Amino acid sequence: MALPQGITGSTVPRRQLGRHLRDLRNRARMTTRVAAQRLEWSEAKIWRIETGQTSLRSLDVEAMCRIYGAPEDAIEPLTSLARETKARGWWTEFSDVIDEGYEVYIGLEEAASRLTSYENELVPGLLQTEQYYRAVLSGAYPGISPEQLARRVRVRTARQSLLTRSDAPLQLDVVIAEAVLWHRVGGDEVTRGQLERLRALAELPNVRLRLLPVECGYHHGMDAGRFVLLEFPTAAGEPTEPPVVYVEALTGSSYLDKEHEVERYREAVAAVNSIAVDALPVIDSLRAAV
Repeated sequence: MALPQGITGSTVPRRQLGRHLRDLRNRARMTTRVAAQRLEWSEAKIWRIETGQTSLRSLDVEAMCRIYGAPEDAIEPLTSLARETKARGWWTEFSDVIDEGYEVYIGLEEAASRLTSYENELVPGLLQTEQYYRAVLSGAYPGISPEQLARRVRVRTARQSLLTRSDAPLQLDVVIAEAVLWHRVGGDEVTRGQLERLRALAELPNVRLRLLPVECGYHHGMDAGRFVLLEFPTAAGEPTEPPVVYVEALTGSSYLDKEHEVERYREAVAAVNSIAVDALPVIDSLRAAV
């Protein structure tokens, strides 16, 4: 399944609008409680709006701007941005098989220009073969139906096309713990196919694949765990969206975008890269052994 071009969805507009409205509220020295009372909404709704979790009507944005005392010339651009928060990304067609909250990540990934990640458990999703992913899904969801499995695979395939799109392919910088490649996910045949794919992708000009050797001992990545740092294109010298770190856990995921949070993960990236090695020699050695 090819990734539809130009259908970026509402994730980034929602986050941008939320930041603008939060800034206006803070400048007005108004708490979320007072704002909610003035708008006759719940505080939870204000939080969802300011964190980009929901779309907005232009009339609602105008009402918020009026209550916050926004300058007249700021209202029209924000109401226009509100209309963009209703855009539907290609992935909304698959909402029945996308885990709750993951649509936000897909939208950010689709808008990103660079991803930097560290993985210590599985081959990263953008690099997985279909057979490898099917084996992971079968283990994670033992009762999954063939139809649901096929639809999840279609989502993964669409995401992977970011690496080979003709217009500004995604820049991917990945470090994988070497032990991940020793796991026989799906058996030997699937493992061989996965190693072949890793080798092929590592030769793309926009992909850098490195490994942490099993003998490296303690490193900062052990504290950070698996994560993805997403960075976005620039316009007029400024990023179109602040960098964000995605951290996935069993009970839920986090999107960290405060400057000090992102900086901590940049430090983890630097620490991991300082001891990572070229992946190709290890991959070739493992291919010969499987």
